[in-house]
Amino acid sequence: AISKLQGPPYNAGFFFLFEKLALYVIPGVLALGVLGVFFTGKATKQECVTMLEDNETLRDVGARAAKVYVFVMALLLLGAGMKIIIDKYFTAIPSEVLFWVNMLSAILDNATLTAAEIAPSLSIGQITAALMGLLIAGGMLVPGNIPNIISANKLGITSKEWARLGVPVGLVLMLVYFVWIFYIPFGPLAG
Repeated sequence: AISKLQGPPYNAGFFFLFEKLALYVIPGVLALGVLGVFFTGKATKQECVTMLEDNETLRDVGARAAKVYVFVMALLLLGAGMKIIIDKYFTAIPSEVLFWVNMLSAILDNATLTAAEIAPSLSIGQITAALMGLLIAGGMLVPGNIPNIISANKLGITSKEWARLGVPVGLVLMLVYFVWIFYIPFGPLAG
């Protein structure tokens, strides 16, 4: 998102997204942390599970770095290829619609969707709505973003287990954030 918004009119720097989204992200992370305490506080005590350390070689690390580089390069190329479509069609889509349409992020990687749809031709309201929809929906299912996939794999969480908690919490969050972003008087997109 930052690389696509670096030029005019936003001239996005390192803290651009923090400045635009911190109002929503920080309280959400804190609220979910408190919610997590209640869920784990009621869980039955389990034995500690010991995990074997992966013995990675320098070659493994290099291969992973190369894969990440190729993935990021592909995202940048995807974004560049989508520029005409974004400029012609996405700029006409209302922010509220972009917010809800980005529930696709639950099943598609949100980094890919960000690369495909964020562009300087969008208004700051459209960018905020799209990114918040992507962030929230991206946690609903395992394929929503790369950290979900890694966490589910390392912790042995099945897609069904993830969805059992992720979908209801995600839907409630989508509704709460929709009202907060678009209908609370001090929200930046409130009409």
